[in-house]
Amino acid sequence: MYVGPIGILLIVMLFILILTARLRIHPFISLIAGSVLAGFLADEVGATLETIVTGMSSIFADYAIIVTSGSIIGVILHKSGATALIADDVTKLFRKPVFAIALLGFAFAVPMMCLILAFIIFLPVAKDLSDKHGFPKGLTEVALALATMASFGLLYPSPGIYAFVNEMNIQVLDVLFIGVAIALVVFFVGYIYASRYYGFSIKEDCCDNMVQEKKQTELFTYRTTSYIPIIVPIILIMIRLLTNIPVIELVGHESIALLAGAILAMTLSTRHFPYSDIRAWVDKGIRRSGLVLLDICGGGALGAMLVLAGVGDALGDILLESSIPALLVPFLIAAAVQTVQGSRMVTLFTASALVIPIMPQLGLPAVIVLFSMASGTFLISHFNDPYFWILADFAEMESTEVLKTYTVAGAVMGLSSMAMTSVIYFVFY
Repeated sequence: MYVGPIGILLIVMLFILILTARLRIHPFISLIAGSVLAGFLADEVGATLETIVTGMSSIFADYAIIVTSGSIIGVILHKSGATALIADDVTKLFRKPVFAIALLGFAFAVPMMCLILAFIIFLPVAKDLSDKHGFPKGLTEVALALATMASFGLLYPSPGIYAFVNEMNIQVLDVLFIGVAIALVVFFVGYIYASRYYGFSIKEDCCDNMVQEKKQTELFTYRTTSYIPIIVPIILIMIRLLTNIPVIELVGHESIALLAGAILAMTLSTRHFPYSDIRAWVDKGIRRSGLVLLDICGGGALGAMLVLAGVGDALGDILLESSIPALLVPFLIAAAVQTVQGSRMVTLFTASALVIPIMPQLGLPAVIVLFSMASGTFLISHFNDPYFWILADFAEMESTEVLKTYTVAGAVMGLSSMAMTSVIYFVFY
């Protein structure tokens, strides 16, 4: 029975939701099973296995070192007490811990050229803030994740934004000013959504509510020791953006920079803790990262199968043949691509390739087209999105809770971003 690409998408999404949420089957098994089902429904049985392997391997190549190194850093900093020290510093500096951790994610996602990397690095601090202040479980993690999305999805020079600006020769200042205005609104929308979902009043976001610890956490002797594994990778990544020196290109790559952070965390810890403890912490970090990598690789397999099934092309054709207002066409094309393949950065590159040829028919300023597309990357994020499973695994959340927080919040943020883009277009253009 022929169900068509859109039917395949709906059937596979429902199938995965039943497996993960109702039957409680592990996400990796559910995602691979959904990918195989997509192959059968698309009558692409011969290409199914190769496509699944290709989709998994591409995600593994991009994220294996980052996720593993970040997990090691997180475990070591947490076990050594360094995150408790950093959490104390953040509390003293900002006086609003949830807002502070969200602001850190917002500020560093673009300089680090990876929102997932920013999330993983600051996650231990988010967890420690939550423990110290007695916040609802998941609040700080979701606030951090949504904040990284807000900046990385909308601010220059994140890769997708940068590529479109170069391709269309847009004035960088226009992109900067408009991007900052939209991103700040979207940031606050995400922060407020996370707070409301967890029944947390923004007025409660104050260090006066600190829960007294029963025993003093054993901290690193020196503050610099606590911060070095986080700061050094950030510095290496930022230096790489400013130079073309081959050695810096290597050590400043996100994967190598974070690996350096993991090695520093291990080395510096030997001053204060037995080697046997450090080795146990590293083993724990690697085991935890393995589960995360399985899940996000499963998402990569699903995305590749949906592309093979022609879901993206079908969604694009529907949008282009409809009488949708021109301003919404880039937005919905990006949302359609995001639905199929998962990664926001790849979505923006792919959507750009689809939208640029039809820009004359749209009759819109290039900068408005850019932010319409960027807004669309927020709209639909589900099981094939690597960030979905990283949040689920590292924050120890059920997939249904991630759907209610990350997915729904992303849609609200995307609509807010599109509303801001529309206002800017009608007022200034």
